[in-house]
Amino acid sequence: MDYNKAAMELHQKYNGKTETGVPFLVDSQEVLSTVYTPGVAEPCRVIAKDPSRAFDLTSKGRTVAIVSDGTAVLGLGNIGPEAGLPVMEGKAVLFKQLAGVDAVPLCVNTSSADELVETVKRLAPTFGGINLEDIAAPMCFEVERRLKEELDIPVFHDDQHGTAIVILAGLINAARVTDKDLGTLKVLIHGAGAAGLATAHLLERAGVEAITVMDSRGVLTEERDDLNDYKQEVLAYNRHHVSGDLTKAIEGQDVFIGVSVANVLTKEMVETMANGAIVFAMANPDPEILPQEAYDGGAAVVATGRSDYANQINNALVFPGLFKGLLAARSTHTSLDIYVAAAQALAAQVATPTADHIIPGVLDDGIADVLAKAVQNAL
Repeated sequence: MDYNKAAMELHQKYNGKTETGVPFLVDSQEVLSTVYTPGVAEPCRVIAKDPSRAFDLTSKGRTVAIVSDGTAVLGLGNIGPEAGLPVMEGKAVLFKQLAGVDAVPLCVNTSSADELVETVKRLAPTFGGINLEDIAAPMCFEVERRLKEELDIPVFHDDQHGTAIVILAGLINAARVTDKDLGTLKVLIHGAGAAGLATAHLLERAGVEAITVMDSRGVLTEERDDLNDYKQEVLAYNRHHVSGDLTKAIEGQDVFIGVSVANVLTKEMVETMANGAIVFAMANPDPEILPQEAYDGGAAVVATGRSDYANQINNALVFPGLFKGLLAARSTHTSLDIYVAAAQALAAQVATPTADHIIPGVLDDGIADVLAKAVQNAL
């Protein structure tokens, strides 16, 4: 199937993918006077006395803002807010159809962290949660941190934590397949942007003891003087003091997690990894290594970000159910502990993992409800 052609036809046919829905008909003067003036004044008065009532008297309690500046859209890069809108609409579709959560795409025309934070803060009274999306690093880290500090609703950057949660879920089951202990895995993360750094923090919180992170210049180490504050935060996880380029750093590693660029990993590099190696090659659309090459190099489990290979690591498994749980609990925050609980619940949906099946599918029944329950239990 030509998905490019099909996507153009669908977007043209429907003028995008989202619309405003109303759960009842305005078909009489009585209904009109209840929906709008004079009746609408009463819920306004109630909310004015108690702003928390907005969660059950308006759509706030079931609506998320999907906020992007269009600077890091899929594998397309900085294409701008208008060009990023189809992706945000797509996420809104998944929110609604997978979890029953309403979502509003908000593509903001700014390249300033201050302006983006201020914009979201001013719009926040309308929403029960904020899903940040496709904002380039390192600005995304500052934006998320400041919004978490300054808002009383949950703020979640999907490119960071959604990806990290699915990676952890897949890794839990990959460790089961290879009969390895999650805590003793030696993990190499290739890519020190939003997804890579968030994954390092989440794996560490989940108990993984040895995590090496590298960027295009090599392993992040204390000897380097070109690391920003966010990269420095993961230095302590490199407990085996790994250094060097990818060829050297990958030697003896149990796990390779690629969140970087295509074709950086070779079969020969995989051959130097530990027995029963696990390879998550998640660059899109072309992975760091093709699955068959990784298997030829001795990998026991291989996952990618693509739907045409086994074991798709897809953050669409996470954000609908995660926000469903946050909204149901009227949560004011998110946390690494919540993310670990979500990953464990997601992994548990594969009762008997195999090399070709370590993670559920996005369209599997009940995934959003399972994650929502796990989130509520973790709060």
